[in-house]
Formats: sequence, C-alpha cells, structure tokens
Amino acid sequence: MTVAEQLAAKLRQGLEPAHLDVVEFSAAHAGHAGARPEGESHFQVTVVAERFAGRSRLERQRLVLGAAGDLMQGRIHALTIVALTPAEWRARGDAA
Repeated sequence: MTVAEQLAAKLRQGLEPAHLDVVEFSAAHAGHAGARPEGESHFQVTVVAERFAGRSRLERQRLVLGAAGDLMQGRIHALTIVALTPAEWRARGDAA
C-alpha cells in the first residue's frame, strides 16, 4: 500500500469525510530537505467532514494530523490541509 493510500485510509477511518482528495506532489520537492528519494513525502489533502463544524482552522488541522497519526512521524514530511464542512464545500462550488 502506498503512503497516499495509507493516508487516505487513516483519514477516512478517523474523520468519516463526505469528500476526500489526496494529492501527492513530492516530485516538486526532489532534492529538498525532508524529501525522500523514493518520493511520497509531500501531500495535499482536501477533507470535507461534518466533524469540522464549529471548529477553528487550527482545531481542524489538529484533527487531520491526529487522524494521519504515525504517518506524520517520518513518512510524510509536508502536509497541506484544506479542511471544510460540507456547507463550506458547497458554498465554494466544489461539490459535485
């Protein structure tokens, strides 16, 4: 299982998102500090979950990082997080 697949599985289990998108962009960081030669070290996630309602941006990021768990201890060097409620997702026009 790839790191991206592991990350997606952990986020699905921990946050029960209505929408989840995991994008790996490690190639853009090849040769930089923290980049692993085999890649899969830099990710962006968009997580849409009701669990984020009433929570600050920082609280939402902590929930995502908590769900990612041990992957943040060396497997993932950088994680860009977009954490929205379903209503915020619809208001942005991203919802299908």
